[in-house]
Amino acid sequence: MSKKEKINQNAVLHGIIRYLIIVVGSIVYAVGFQFFMYPNSIVSGGVVGVAMIINYFSHLPVGVLTIILNLPLFIVAWRHFGLDFMVSSFVGMALSSAFVDLLAMTNIVLTDDPMLAGIVGGAIKGAGLGIIYYVGASTGGIDIIAKMLRKRFAHINFGTIVLILDFFIIGAYALVLGRYETSMYSIIAMIVTTKLIDLVLYGMDNSSICYIISEKSDVLTKDIISGHLKRGVTILNGEGAYSHHAKQVIMCVIKRTQFTELKKLVKSVDENAFFIVTDAKNVFGNGFDSISEVR
Repeated sequence: MSKKEKINQNAVLHGIIRYLIIVVGSIVYAVGFQFFMYPNSIVSGGVVGVAMIINYFSHLPVGVLTIILNLPLFIVAWRHFGLDFMVSSFVGMALSSAFVDLLAMTNIVLTDDPMLAGIVGGAIKGAGLGIIYYVGASTGGIDIIAKMLRKRFAHINFGTIVLILDFFIIGAYALVLGRYETSMYSIIAMIVTTKLIDLVLYGMDNSSICYIISEKSDVLTKDIISGHLKRGVTILNGEGAYSHHAKQVIMCVIKRTQFTELKKLVKSVDENAFFIVTDAKNVFGNGFDSISEVR
């Protein structure tokens, strides 16, 4: 087999696996929505939420309405994200909508407690969406709008953007149908869904960026690199705005589980050190995820 044929074979295999993952994500999404949220009138955000409002008055299947409402947004997606995103997202949208209507035929309701339905259903739905988003697809609708907004506001998590947009849909649901208590449960479900989306996309073991300003930066640098932490360090040249004295700023990225150890190290070397810690997501490089895993 030639190198070109092997590359083509790997590309086909990668494509098959990608669409199988979309199928799994669509099923998980449909289970959370149909077995928990829909029977308890907990509105799902986005286009599905709009479909639920229309369903209340017309009794048309939510899945069919979702597909119809998505068509204009897919035209927009074609222009902004190209054929690959449009095809995979159309598959995700079609499958999730189809599974929602198929599961509706089972008449299975796993709980009639709206709080439990919001939390568990929101978690399952969020896990399904996160799986679909992870392979670079979507379920259409509000996801497309969120993806467009994230291109402009890259510092905001995808799930957070979806949450903000969903609040508007839930507000409309409350005003149109007058179901204010149910809308409150829906907000809880949306928050849980968002957290699960970010959990699937970014993982539990988020990293931290640490900035350390110390008079003993040489000692700290050596201990961080060669001690138990064994983390890379970047030295930034800074200057005190008041004193105008030159200062070295230590910057390093650590696993969240290493924070306590680094804190103890800084304290043992220089109790007067200025120590800043901030969250970091999607860290790639030596000691973290490989950049080749970026999708």
